[in-house]
Amino acid sequence: MQNLMDQEARRFGAVNWMGLYTLAQRETFRFLSVWTQTLLAPLVTAGLFLLIFNIAIGPGRSDVMGVPFLTFLAPGIVMMTVIQNAFANTSSSMVISKVQGNIVDTLMPPLSPLEILLGYLAGGIARGVLIALVVASALALVLGIVPQHPLIALVFVALGGAFMGALGLFAGIFANKFDQMAAITNFIVTPLAFLSGTFYSVEALPPLLNRLSHVNPVFYLIDGLRYGMIGVSDSAPMLGFLVCTLATLLVCAVTWQMIRTGYRLKA
Repeated sequence: MQNLMDQEARRFGAVNWMGLYTLAQRETFRFLSVWTQTLLAPLVTAGLFLLIFNIAIGPGRSDVMGVPFLTFLAPGIVMMTVIQNAFANTSSSMVISKVQGNIVDTLMPPLSPLEILLGYLAGGIARGVLIALVVASALALVLGIVPQHPLIALVFVALGGAFMGALGLFAGIFANKFDQMAAITNFIVTPLAFLSGTFYSVEALPPLLNRLSHVNPVFYLIDGLRYGMIGVSDSAPMLGFLVCTLATLLVCAVTWQMIRTGYRLKA
């Protein structure tokens, strides 16, 4: 009888590809079904940021790292939009499932903790990459910014979606209600995004703040995308890639452990 049960449990093979694909598809269609909120709204927000900074600072602003200020600013706006939406995609999906009580629909199917993690991450990464493509296309039309190293830019966009998607899933599992989720967003995610060289070069910061910026993974995400888009950066792109990869793997490992143990997921 035990052998029959083991054979039944292994009927999908080492990976339940159908289940993984179905969960990834659900998480992707979830944001595509409301594309005006998930794709169009970030584009408008990015445009408003650029417009406001252009009006507030004016065309007389000196160059930053040898490029015009708006050109320097654009990659930071793109990555900030990517990470905020990747975080929102996984965190909102998890919190809504927990609050509505239908998280069981995700936990009951024969999916391993790793497959659940990857399924949710697929939605966050897909949303981040699509938003990056939409905003970058608009920047190419308006500012004439064409990525100088498109492959590097794509790698850092995917890393940004994976890192913040995993962090969003972690936060969604930890939070039991929406106000807890809002607190995490306001006091952790927003400072990480804004205090990471989005609007300035960290070389202009005092030594202490400069060192603190270099322990923020979001700084390396923005810096790596900036190199991919306009060819300038505060740090070596390879260093940024290593830091972001390690940070993503660390958050994924912690989140996988939470799913495996059923932390705040099972009664």
